[in-house]
Amino acid sequence: MFLIDTHCHIHNICQLDKKMNLDKILKNAYKKNIRAFLSVSTSILDFYNLLKLTKNYNNIFLSCGLHPNYFHTNEDLKKLKKNINNNKVIAIGETGLDFFKSKQKKKNQIKLFEYHLHLSKKKKKPIIIHNRNSDKELLNILISKKEKLYSGIIHSFTGKKKFARKLLDLGFYISFSGIITFKKSEKLREILKFIPLNRLLIETDSPYLSPEPYRGKKNQPSFLYFIAKCIQKYIKIDFLKFIKILKKNFLRLFQLKNNIYFLQ
Repeated sequence: MFLIDTHCHIHNICQLDKKMNLDKILKNAYKKNIRAFLSVSTSILDFYNLLKLTKNYNNIFLSCGLHPNYFHTNEDLKKLKKNINNNKVIAIGETGLDFFKSKQKKKNQIKLFEYHLHLSKKKKKPIIIHNRNSDKELLNILISKKEKLYSGIIHSFTGKKKFARKLLDLGFYISFSGIITFKKSEKLREILKFIPLNRLLIETDSPYLSPEPYRGKKNQPSFLYFIAKCIQKYIKIDFLKFIKILKKNFLRLFQLKNNIYFLQ
């Protein structure tokens, strides 16, 4: 039994830390029994770099999407539509809304997000949703598109219980990052009690959001172990049973078979 990092940016780890390369990242992860990865793109160039880096690794799955924080052209939209057909792409995103620091206008973010939702439904590939300071607007869009939603993940969830319940009602999975391990995240940990185990996922979002005890250092997929242990202890469940549930959730959401290729 092994863990799966549901959301990481493997290529960015290599870019930010010149001492790291893909083989070293995977070696560290394998030592902690993390055996499969969903590496997420945020732009077309980002996706191409990711594809080039991981093309020979069957246990590294990809997403393709346009992040709300960045400017994207009409040509990018055309390339997005084409690239999501790549066999390594199992998800659409990272997309969503960011009203905290994004320089992109709200109306442009909303239009872009809605296009991703359309592609997700059309291609029957789950969507990976980024949400920051936009709970109300995000929920309004999802509810208005309720009959046209496919499925997906609310990544690095930090919202409130009421928000989580509404997302669950819409069929989404909730993913927790290293933030769940922070000392100040007691209220967030309390929400774990209300998340059905069959709708729970975990992620590193590496190289960002390193969990305790590695806060302040660049994150990597091997640190997923500490996120899993934190949640397992809090909800009081056997660790092996917990990681079995997480793996089952991932396979179900992305309609993947439990094949040996995970053990690349």
